[in-house]
Amino acid sequence: MDAVLTAMVEDKIGPGDRARLLVQTAKEHLGFDYALALRSPATALYLALKALGLEQGQGVLVSALSPRYYFHVIKDLQLTPLFCDVSYDNPCMNLLSIEKALAQKPADVQARCIILHHTLGFLPETAAIAELGLPVIEDISQSYGAMAGADDDTGGGVTEADAGADKPRANTRTTHENPGMAIHGVFAILGLEERDMLTSGGGALLFSMNRRDTSVLKNFASIPGEYCLPDINAALAIVQFKEFAKNIQRRSEIAWIYTQASYSGRHKRFIQAGEKQYNNYAFPLVLETGLKDVVAYARKKEIVVESAFDQSLAGAGISGPENCPAAHSLSLRTVLFPLYPRLRSVEAERVSKLIMTLP
Repeated sequence: MDAVLTAMVEDKIGPGDRARLLVQTAKEHLGFDYALALRSPATALYLALKALGLEQGQGVLVSALSPRYYFHVIKDLQLTPLFCDVSYDNPCMNLLSIEKALAQKPADVQARCIILHHTLGFLPETAAIAELGLPVIEDISQSYGAMAGADDDTGGGVTEADAGADKPRANTRTTHENPGMAIHGVFAILGLEERDMLTSGGGALLFSMNRRDTSVLKNFASIPGEYCLPDINAALAIVQFKEFAKNIQRRSEIAWIYTQASYSGRHKRFIQAGEKQYNNYAFPLVLETGLKDVVAYARKKEIVVESAFDQSLAGAGISGPENCPAAHSLSLRTVLFPLYPRLRSVEAERVSKLIMTLP
């Protein structure tokens, strides 16, 4: 609140010094070469696709569990969305689902790009997917803080491998301070919307990791201010970066409580592939029963749970169930439980009891 009020008192809330400070702060944590601070992830995706120089009608591969705004941006650029399925164990598209989508694409559509969404904070097979030879745009809006390194014992949250640990991990550090979240894409998007891992109330960073890709991105350095992130939002985002280590540790503690409770039920958790460490962006469960019944049951306990994928391409009915059956099924059966740093211990215990007694 102090950061936002200070920006307001200085009578300069549009794009300016704080947006530049945000880029510098983010660079210290992510180690990128160059970034644009923009008003929305949709603007970031639009500029990233424009920077790749795609031609009308060319195909863009996206997960069926990606945010539905992807579809609108792709169509606005007169490109062709190619929907990829996921597995039932992990909500990210993988090498197999991408290869299947490529094999099934229309013969007159040339696949030219992959938008790799790190769905619910889970890390996809970024290195293997990048080796396909198609330009990749990575969306790390929900996975910021996740760790790909197998040897680091200080980061991340509860994964399938360590879910039975006696206590949650401690001393979590940010991505650049504890390098583990390798970016393999030509460009990457870090959304700063309300439901992203970091939030400024709205906005996004579009960045490149090396000078070669930076040279293309700099073509948009002089875009009008109406596309750029206002200082009032940047002020909040800077605080989010500085408070992140404390916040992700609290997420880990809450997720550990929920994980222990989930062992008593029959509903399934997603599995983080490999030895990557989950950032506990959310606590999703894939239900064996109907979503409607669980939501009603939680409401009786005065706890709000929600569908994980109602705003996804599959959840909005944009990607059909015939081509993406796993994603469509998960969109109907995956629920999220309250998990955020300011959740009090007594509230976390109430949620854990709900998880233990789900129908």
